[in-house]
Amino acid sequence: MSEIHATAIVHKGAQLGENVSIGPQCYVEEDVRIGDGCVLGPRVSVLRYTTLGPNCRVHTGAVLGDTPQDLAFDAGTCSFLDIGADCVIREYVTLHRGTKAETRTQIGDGCFLMGLSHCAHNVRLGNGVIMANGVLLAGYVAVGDRAFLSGNVLVHQFCRIGRLAMLSGGSAVSKDVPPFCTVRGVSANRVAALNVVGMRRAGIDAESRMALKKAFKILYLSDLNTSQAVEQIRRAFDAGPAREMAEFVAVAKRGICAYGEGVC
Repeated sequence: MSEIHATAIVHKGAQLGENVSIGPQCYVEEDVRIGDGCVLGPRVSVLRYTTLGPNCRVHTGAVLGDTPQDLAFDAGTCSFLDIGADCVIREYVTLHRGTKAETRTQIGDGCFLMGLSHCAHNVRLGNGVIMANGVLLAGYVAVGDRAFLSGNVLVHQFCRIGRLAMLSGGSAVSKDVPPFCTVRGVSANRVAALNVVGMRRAGIDAESRMALKKAFKILYLSDLNTSQAVEQIRRAFDAGPAREMAEFVAVAKRGICAYGEGVC
């Protein structure tokens, strides 16, 4: 049986799963679906067209599914916010729904979004993504599985962050970050190295890590341009994480972050 605090406002058109807990002064609109076992802390707002997967915990003041901060947005648009299972959404996080009709913002399973972080319209987070306090993702950003974005990271609209990438605190990117790479703190668009610790924790074996090191050198430490580097990596590796890196780079529309220190 669900528990709804006496001061909460829950629209009769909202769909609540089993054993949902809704705290003081929460606001839940119609056309909302909240999965089994979810816990909403005080003053959480869950707005229209939002789906919250099972066993999520949402902390004080978070706002889920508000309209996009897009001057072209039509208030009558039906768009969505989909949040996966087992997510932790901390204090005052804001997640906005899609900006065009029938589009959606998507948060994967097992994501941990720390206080005051923000996902704008049409953002896509993979599974197990961690966003530390104050991370700001602009519209249409895509983040791969188990990427780690440290405090106050800024990501420009339409950028992609690859799987198991790690962005250090205070970094800003307006180009794609290849999978498995790290970005230096207090820098713009600069890749520093491979995220070796993250790869080990994810169970990527030593042979694959060595292949990634070779691919990284081809991409960043050779005299080849990006297209030439991609082709050389493809010739060297027909599968695995190294090939994944090459295919990610091959379709980068904004270019990729450069190697080295300093600011672009």
